[in-house]
Amino acid sequence: MQSALRRARQVVAVAINPHIPADRFDWVGDDGAVVTDLLVEAKETIELLQSDRAVLHTGRIRDLPTDARRRQELSNAIVQTVFDRLPARRSVSEAALNAALAMFVEDVALVRRDAVDAGVLTRSADGSSYRLDTNPARNGGHLP
Repeated sequence: MQSALRRARQVVAVAINPHIPADRFDWVGDDGAVVTDLLVEAKETIELLQSDRAVLHTGRIRDLPTDARRRQELSNAIVQTVFDRLPARRSVSEAALNAALAMFVEDVALVRRDAVDAGVLTRSADGSSYRLDTNPARNGGHLP
């Protein structure tokens, strides 16, 4: 998948700057002809990543950004994605939330804490359940 995405970026780069030497690309043969099969693979990879099945092929996020703002944005996006897949306005137990977050990210506790700190998630008084805040801006959080 990564090589197909690299090729797609290269095609865009060549479209922007047609003076890039063709010998830098594995999808251009020694004779200068385009190796169509490699670009078809790149196209199919992009189509896959635009589909609902993308999550099945990308794996979990292992390393969250070290920059707090970028990590917060990613944490909020992950939490929003999890709740988009749950029934509307539903509270979930911590165990259920952790299981859902674990489908996307390895450090579920950090993502959950980021979302609570930003006001994107609200935690019940006893800490047993979580709910997506439908108006996190009032608490300083921002949904993606």
